Amino acid sequence: MPTLSFLGAARTVTGSKYLVEIGDRRILVECGLFQGLKSLREMNWHALPVEAARIDAVALTHAHLDHSGYLPRLVAQGFRGRVFCTAGTADLCRLILPDSARLQEEDARQANRHGYSKHAPALPLYTEADAFRALSQLQPFGFGRPVEILPGVQIEFIEAGHLLGSAFLRMTLAGPPQRQIVFGGDLGRYDRPVLPDPSPVPEADVLLCESTYGGRIHPPEDNGEAIAQIVRDTIGRGGRVVVPCFAVGRVEEVLYWIKRLEDEKRIPVVPVFVDSPMAVEALKFYRSRGAELDPNLRNGGRLVTAFTTTRMTSVASPQQSKELTSSEMPAIVLSSSGMATGGRVLHHLKQLLPHARNTVLFAGFQAQGTRGRSLIEGASEVKIHGQWVPVNAHVARLNSMSAHADSTEILRWLNGFTRPPGRLYLVHGEPSAMDAMKVAIEQRLGWHAETPELGEQVEI
Repeated sequence: MPTLSFLGAARTVTGSKYLVEIGDRRILVECGLFQGLKSLREMNWHALPVEAARIDAVALTHAHLDHSGYLPRLVAQGFRGRVFCTAGTADLCRLILPDSARLQEEDARQANRHGYSKHAPALPLYTEADAFRALSQLQPFGFGRPVEILPGVQIEFIEAGHLLGSAFLRMTLAGPPQRQIVFGGDLGRYDRPVLPDPSPVPEADVLLCESTYGGRIHPPEDNGEAIAQIVRDTIGRGGRVVVPCFAVGRVEEVLYWIKRLEDEKRIPVVPVFVDSPMAVEALKFYRSRGAELDPNLRNGGRLVTAFTTTRMTSVASPQQSKELTSSEMPAIVLSSSGMATGGRVLHHLKQLLPHARNTVLFAGFQAQGTRGRSLIEGASEVKIHGQWVPVNAHVARLNSMSAHADSTEILRWLNGFTRPPGRLYLVHGEPSAMDAMKVAIEQRLGWHAETPELGEQVEI
């Protein structure tokens, strides 16, 4: 009997990993990092219940680190199989994974230099060399093309609308009896700019569905007025708007809105700095893969300039970033990371948070244990680079710009099934959101939903 084991994103929102075992064959769907709370991050160092060398293949729904970022660690432990993904996911992984490795190595160097690790020496979770080995094992193919990845195991990618290249993964096991498992990955939004709506999926014997915002309804569409008001108020005070952005995915939508608001003369035209080399590279992929973006963006002929504001500057070198950080010129700064856990944005926050004229604008989910979560919950100070920094700046949050479906959108997608899934598992959500989604599904659809624990194994 085939089995499914939940090795991550079970009763938590990161670390997605699901192991499918059919006899002596093993496929790992998703290979994500745990992020947020220290207790979760430490789980990245724990051994998987199966040796990496005994995993035959990996399949990824998209490139975000909580779905792909453990891959270099798996390769370092001996995984030598192919990693199946879409072409867009492969492109973005080539940016994200080496960058993640560099941050791991830099964190280890800093810990050793300043002696704030209990390990001697502190080691990176994986190295840049591990990341490049992992990239050599990527095997991309297109949406809607069923491919047999192992004897009797076929997978197909279906557009999810969450990120460039993001997909639902439909896995068909030959049987007998034949079984169809749908791994939902992260579910995108409906009627949003930049990316297409998530595609319907008609049926599944087993369905894994995310629940990141299972207990929340995003604010109604306001045609960009919330971000316009924040920019007008902050620039009016002579301050800066700093947007901690996921370098891949969120930067594109923020730039889209700034450009649109400039064109409609609803915000002043000010310098816009993209202080993330990875985000600048990712923008190139969004432009080159225009066929995968929202049809309205393509049909309107706006694709070439959609992500280029009037006074936009790409910040390349660390020295340029330092000069930008020290400047007090009113501006909008987009910098990673999106949850303020690392990267160049920390230098901007360190400089801007003490001053009330500035605004820190979060435009995405903030996991428990991150600086971003602390700031949106009203922290009076946060620790950055070992120093406590007072928070006097305005802190704003735009849930309307989230790339994750809310509870109503999850229900809308589930309503597209022609029959209830045989088994429905809620994953990738904090317990409160997951439990709220379970209740909503059972009350609104009359389906039974399960919320598996970490490490739980079920027969399929």
